[in-house]
Amino acid sequence: MKKFNKYIIAILFVSSLSCTQDFEKLNINPTAPVDVQPELLLRKVLFDFADQMSYEGFVAGNLLGQQFTAIDFNLFDRHSLTEPQYGGNPWPFLYENLRDNEILLAKSRANAAFGVYEGPALIYKAYLTGVLTDLYGDVPYSEALKGKSGNVTPKYDAQRDIYLGKDGIIDNLNSAITAITNYKGATRLQGDIIFNGDLTKWRRFANSLKFKYLMRASGKENVAEQLKQIFAGGDYIKDATQNAVYAFTASQPNNFRMATARIGDFNLFIMSETMDEILTKLDDPRKQVLFRPTANNANVYKGLLNGPDASKLSISVGNFSFSGRIFREDAGRLKANFLTSFEMNFLLAEAAEKGFISVDAKTFYETGVKQAFDYWYSVLPENYLKTAPAAYKVANANPIEQIITQKWIANVINGYEGWNEYRRTGFPKLKTISASLNQNLIPVRMPYPTTEDALNNANFKAAAEKTNKNSINSPVWWDN
Repeated sequence: MKKFNKYIIAILFVSSLSCTQDFEKLNINPTAPVDVQPELLLRKVLFDFADQMSYEGFVAGNLLGQQFTAIDFNLFDRHSLTEPQYGGNPWPFLYENLRDNEILLAKSRANAAFGVYEGPALIYKAYLTGVLTDLYGDVPYSEALKGKSGNVTPKYDAQRDIYLGKDGIIDNLNSAITAITNYKGATRLQGDIIFNGDLTKWRRFANSLKFKYLMRASGKENVAEQLKQIFAGGDYIKDATQNAVYAFTASQPNNFRMATARIGDFNLFIMSETMDEILTKLDDPRKQVLFRPTANNANVYKGLLNGPDASKLSISVGNFSFSGRIFREDAGRLKANFLTSFEMNFLLAEAAEKGFISVDAKTFYETGVKQAFDYWYSVLPENYLKTAPAAYKVANANPIEQIITQKWIANVINGYEGWNEYRRTGFPKLKTISASLNQNLIPVRMPYPTTEDALNNANFKAAAEKTNKNSINSPVWWDN
């Protein structure tokens, strides 16, 4: 019996050695990829952001900016931002795309054959970082994306440092411009779904982003000389052929997400009262593209005040305007918007009006309006820019309000940009919502997600302390 037991033990021992020696081989999926080519990474990060942020803009960003409102039980529209429902939590996908873009950047620097990707990867890092920090303020940055090296609890960097510090937004854009200018290789940029591999357009995009982020910081920092240099160089987005956009397809898988959502979900989002009043005052025909006439009267467009309490307010949806065909039946004409010529012209108009550059603000304003109408497939009425309230500075109009309001209308598809510009400038003048869960205050930042409290507790607590316990009423750096 003892002999038999020793025999069994010997077999088990040899078997265990065999299993241990072959363990790695046995536990690797032979069909799974072990590496990802740069072109696939670039395509992935560009499309994923375009898809996710255009959806976020529709279901969350446009509620904060009061372009849309939501019926039914949407606590986010009532400004309980810690309870996102249809959207309202961009943190995870922003960091996911930053992580994948960081892999792309590392590949571009580790292998000379991939050097063509360095400039675009740096630009996209700056872009994603700007979106992230503008929403939340201080965020994990310099120590983020280093989980493989053991740092899974990164500190939160100050927003000013993220903007202006070493390896920050402006620094990365400068490095990207240098990388693109100095690139002499023969390899073509592949996987580029917004510029089709045109490095000249990527460089224009970088300069345009620099101008945008410097303008966003201009209330806190002296950036006039940098703005003048970019403008004098003339290498920025000027017309629609240079736009940083992704054109959605009419059908899956590269379509606008809400175009194939359940009709019941799509019809939860209607024109806000704020948007209705502004478009009506302007006699603006884009209303007919962005929204539909009411079901009860085909000649009437009507918005609803943001933040209704559906448990106490009876809403007859037939009396209000759903979002337009461009977001559903005609969504094949829709573009995800990273940065456009109309936005750039509005930025130039604002910079001119504030004296940062010495040019005629009116010209850039009117060019921006014309391009914004074209972007939304609308015909600009002959007298639109000649009579109040759209005519520049006519009837004692506030030119900054005019510029930002036009940008706000046109940026409906661009995530949280309308809300960002309201926080920065105070325009357009948003309304106190119907049933606020935030003491009738309009939020001025997104709250850090609860996952940060659970997974990065010490650093989360320090950041929360600086924002009055993670308050949505605590302004970000450039808004102070």
